[in-house]
Amino acid sequence: MKAFKAYDIRGIYEKDFDRHDVYKIGFFLPRLLNAEDVLVGRDVRESSEEIFTYLTRGIRDSGANAVSIGLCTTPMVYFNTAYHKFKASVMITASHNPKEYNGLKISREKALPVGSDSGLKDLEKLVKQHHGVTVDSANRGRYAEIDGLTPYLEFLKPYMADLSQLNITVDLSNGMACVLAKQVLGETPHYLFDTLDGTFPNHEPNPLEEHNLKAVKEGVLANGSDLGIIFDGDADRVMFIDEQGKFIQPDLITAVMGNFFLKSGPAKVLQDIRTSRSVTEYLEALGAEVHTGKVGHSFAKRKMRDIGALYGGELAGHYYFRDFFNCDSAMLAALVVLNTAAELKQQGRTVSSLIGEIVKYAASGEINFRIEDKQEAMDTLKEHFSLQEEPTKFMDFDGYRVEFTDWWFNVRPSNTEPYLRLVVEAKSEAMLQEKLETMHKLLEPFQ
Repeated sequence: MKAFKAYDIRGIYEKDFDRHDVYKIGFFLPRLLNAEDVLVGRDVRESSEEIFTYLTRGIRDSGANAVSIGLCTTPMVYFNTAYHKFKASVMITASHNPKEYNGLKISREKALPVGSDSGLKDLEKLVKQHHGVTVDSANRGRYAEIDGLTPYLEFLKPYMADLSQLNITVDLSNGMACVLAKQVLGETPHYLFDTLDGTFPNHEPNPLEEHNLKAVKEGVLANGSDLGIIFDGDADRVMFIDEQGKFIQPDLITAVMGNFFLKSGPAKVLQDIRTSRSVTEYLEALGAEVHTGKVGHSFAKRKMRDIGALYGGELAGHYYFRDFFNCDSAMLAALVVLNTAAELKQQGRTVSSLIGEIVKYAASGEINFRIEDKQEAMDTLKEHFSLQEEPTKFMDFDGYRVEFTDWWFNVRPSNTEPYLRLVVEAKSEAMLQEKLETMHKLLEPFQ
């Protein structure tokens, strides 16, 4: 079954996995996580209701109880898992993927993620090895529904900014942010695609793809907005557009958040290995102790706990918060950024002016190369540039991050695809283009 990935279960429904697989996942999950009750939430995709039916049937046939919070965001599942002390939970979603995809994000107690190295591989073995399961109908579990939205809204209340002076445009992508956005942000923002629709008729719910940003960029300019906000399909990721209609690179938002979180003194902040050096330098100037970790929510959440970080961010638009059980919440991230945007407006400043203060390097963004022999290609880049100049810092987890005085690069292999991912930054655009040209030549033989 192709759907089991490093961090979750995801693929094209009825091709990469089907209702029989889902039933067995439901059946074996309570045993795997020693759970009497399993919390279940779902997104609005057309296949989600069927998946919900077979998943909860499997859970109940195992003897465990299935507890539903209905249509919800992924962070709502994380919150309710920890808040209600569930030992297991499942969010039915394919996040930002196209409409034909679906999947399951599994968490254990305290909303800790279940990834390939923390139980997902064991679950995959159970699903593959058992073609049928025996059900003791006398001991079948119960089904219940609870309100997952009200306690989540109560948690968010202290972060809700005074938006009365702000003009904002918000693209909900026809996704799960629709279930709470207006209760959190109010009726005054200019909303785009604010009705739930699992076919995503206006654009795919992936804000990292440039063509999906067209409407929110145009909306910001047409409405004269101070800020644009766009959520992905399950509202665990959020991205921002400045008042000039320009996309803000998501790792830079980690620096923006420092203006909110570091007011009360120094704290630890987590960034991923691809994060701009501009972010690190800006946060350190504010008093942060910046730590670097692997890419991916299962790694980030564990690292947040290990180092006691106050918050953290990733290039992909995930933002993690100690007070949110070290999990990611797009709506909480939006509120934190809006607090800073409101302060800037009171000072007569713009969001783009703050971004201009943060950015000190020319950046390539993440570039993908289709390469099978990823390790040799990575070693080639590292060795070539290390011979030319002594690195000032070297990290060898999640690929390589090699830093020099005036530039750096991160090269890392995809966990699931034959891709090598490259990020490069330099003090000047000319230097950046020079390094990229050399790298393309070095990688050409491997493609």
